[in-house]
Amino acid sequence: MGDKKAEDDLFKDWVPEIVEYDASVDGGDEYLQRDELLKIKESLKEEIVKLKQKRRINKVRR
Repeated sequence: MGDKKAEDDLFKDWVPEIVEYDASVDGGDEYLQRDELLKIKESLKEEIVKLKQKRRINKVRR
């Protein structure tokens, strides 16, 4: 219980500062990289599905 009072005294005079958002520091372009990777993943997934379908068709013909 004594710790709670010490914490209250520690932050009694604290005033939060306003921090400006800076995209270069905060990684503001990360979502662009993520979107690009998701597009690549989707195209590769489609290509794999097409190849699997083609493979199945070849198996049936034999």
